[in-house]
Amino acid sequence: MNTLNTPTELLKATSVTKYYGEGRKRILVLKEVSLEIREGEIVSILGPSGSGKSTLLRVLAGLAAATEGGVSFRGVPQQGANPHIAIVFQTFALFPWLTVYQNVELGLLNSELPETQRRRRVLEAIDLIGLDGFEDAFPKELSGGMRQRVGFARALVVQPEVLFMDEPFSALDVLTAENLRKELLSLWRSRKIPTKAIVMVTHNIDEAVLMGDRIVVMGANPGLVRVDIPGLPIEERGKNRPEHVGLVDYIYGVITRPDEQVPPFHPEAPPARPAAVPERPFQVLPHVPVGQVTGLVERLHTEGDRADLYALGRELHMEVDDLLPLIQAIDLLGLGDLDAGDVYLTPAGVRFAEADVLEEKEIFREQARGNIQLIQHLQKALEAAPQGRLRYEDAMATLDDYFSADEAERQLETATDWGRYAELFSYDENDGVFERETES
Repeated sequence: MNTLNTPTELLKATSVTKYYGEGRKRILVLKEVSLEIREGEIVSILGPSGSGKSTLLRVLAGLAAATEGGVSFRGVPQQGANPHIAIVFQTFALFPWLTVYQNVELGLLNSELPETQRRRRVLEAIDLIGLDGFEDAFPKELSGGMRQRVGFARALVVQPEVLFMDEPFSALDVLTAENLRKELLSLWRSRKIPTKAIVMVTHNIDEAVLMGDRIVVMGANPGLVRVDIPGLPIEERGKNRPEHVGLVDYIYGVITRPDEQVPPFHPEAPPARPAAVPERPFQVLPHVPVGQVTGLVERLHTEGDRADLYALGRELHMEVDDLLPLIQAIDLLGLGDLDAGDVYLTPAGVRFAEADVLEEKEIFREQARGNIQLIQHLQKALEAAPQGRLRYEDAMATLDDYFSADEAERQLETATDWGRYAELFSYDENDGVFERETES
C-alpha cells in the first residue's frame, strides 16, 4: 500500500470495447468496460452467458487486444501478454504425458532462474497447494480436485502479481469445489500466496459473494459493467448468514432484469423495483423451450406459488446461467415476477399451472401475444404480407439491426418456438416461410 493507505492500482481497463469478426459478421462482445484491480483484493466477475467475462479476462491479461480503449499495468500501457499475470483455467489444461512436477515447472522453463532455484520454487508451490508426495504422479492418476491443484501450483510458481481464475471450480463436484475454495481463501488471507490481487470469473453467485472483496456484475449482448460493488465483510460471508443471502438475492435481481436500471444495494432493506430502460424495440428473449417454462411454473406452484431464488437454485442444482433464462422467460411472459429475491407466480401463472393441456395452451397464447414484442412484430408482419406468408430472411432483416447474426438467429428461433406452440403462426423449415394461423 502507498503512504496514503490507499490500495495500489495494479490493472486498469479504460473504455475497453472488443469486436470479433468483420463487416456484417462483426460482433460487439465488450462495450466501454472500465475496471480497476487494486492490490490486496479478490475481484469476482460474474454475469450471464454472452456477457464477455472470459473475453474481458483475456483482454486484461494481454492475451487479446482491445478494439478500442486500453489496459494499463501499474500506470504503463499494456502491450501483449502481461508477464506479471498468471491464469488458472476451468479445464485444468495439463499435459497428460508430464508428471505433476513437470507440469508445474512449465511455468518457469522460459525464466532465467538457475536449475536449483527453479527446483526449489516448484517444490514450494507443490507443497503450498497440498500436492506434496504427488510430484511424480501423472494427471490420469489424480482426481479432478488434485488436477486443479496442479493448475494452481503452475500459476503460482511464477509468483504473479495478479492471479486470474477463469471459472476454476466449475468442473469439480460440489464438495471438492467447496474444499478447494476454502483452502485457497485460507492461503490468501494468511498471505501465503505470492500474489497481490486475484480476479475470478464465475457464473456462481454464491461463489462470487463468498470470495469477492469486490463484485462486478456484467450485462450481456454486449458485455458491459452493470454493477461494481464492495463485497461483504469476511464475518458476514457464508450461506447461513442473512447478509450473504441478501447480497445473493440482490445480484440475482440485477441479473434477472437485464434491461432495467440497477438500484443501489441496501443490505437492510430490499431495493424497490427499478424503472425499465428499453434499448431495443424487442426484449432480449431467453433461449428456453416451452417445456422448461411449463416445468418451472409447475414447480413453483408446488412450492405455494413462491420461492426464494437463492434456495430454488440450490434445490434444483442449477447455476445462475441455467436458472436465469427460465426466470426471465416466465417474467417476460407475465407468468411470474420477482420480489425482493423471491420469484412468484402471477395470477396468470397460477391459472397456467392449474390448467389442463388445452387451457394451458390458450393461456400461453394470451400471454405470448400480449407480452412478447418479437411475436407481436411477426404477427403484424404476417398480417401485412401477401397471403399471410413471411420469408425467414425478411424476418431476420429486422433483427440484424439490433443483434449480431448469431444472436438474431437465436432470438428468432425462440420466438418461433413460442409462437408455434401458442398456434399464433406456423413455420415451414424446408421452405423457410412463416404463415399466419387462421382463427378457428
